[in-house]
Amino acid sequence: MEKKTVEVLSMVTLEQVKNHPEVRYYISKADEFLGNIGYTEHGERHAIYVAQNARRILQELGYEERLCELAAIAGYIHDIGNVVNRTAHPETSALLAHHFLREMGMPIEDVLIVMGAVGNHDESSSDPVNEVCAALIIADKSDVHRSRVRTTKEIKFDIHDRVNYAVKRSQLKLDTKNKTFILDLEIDKEISDMVEYFEIFTTRMVACRRAAKALGCGFDVVVNNSNH
Repeated sequence: MEKKTVEVLSMVTLEQVKNHPEVRYYISKADEFLGNIGYTEHGERHAIYVAQNARRILQELGYEERLCELAAIAGYIHDIGNVVNRTAHPETSALLAHHFLREMGMPIEDVLIVMGAVGNHDESSSDPVNEVCAALIIADKSDVHRSRVRTTKEIKFDIHDRVNYAVKRSQLKLDTKNKTFILDLEIDKEISDMVEYFEIFTTRMVACRRAAKALGCGFDVVVNNSNH
């Protein structure tokens, strides 16, 4: 009599995903390719930043640990599709994620949550389709800092490098009393002014507000101790 194989699925963790050799290679190569065409840093540092903050957002709002872990995983892998092409990289990232997450034994219902979150994280087409996605959007778009600038040679000519390099300190906070996310920035206005900041980041801030609303919260930006 033929024996049936029972598929045993368990919760996949961020640490397991980080230790998957192919995932790290995707992140490294995607960052390399983006650097070759002039984009700011999207490597391991950015992946870990987004993963940690996406998890923290849901934890501080009291969501179950399973969703917090899925948010961390989505945050870590959200940009791997850049290894194929910058255009439509969220969708590509989601499809690439499906392969190795299922290989690692993640239940299909969790895989689909991660895929939906990753596939909807970009501000040009972002929709907070679930709580994990909302946390990912806020965590991703809040990563503005001079450490993302690869070289200072083009700061005078490239507005994205200039604005990022002007940000000396960036911290994402949650005012639990007022249920409001606060992106607290310290900007060197001699490098870039607020007009330039909002010129390139308005769509990202709008995406953050929509994502925060989906989590029942507000979203504010504080620059040099002043609300904007």
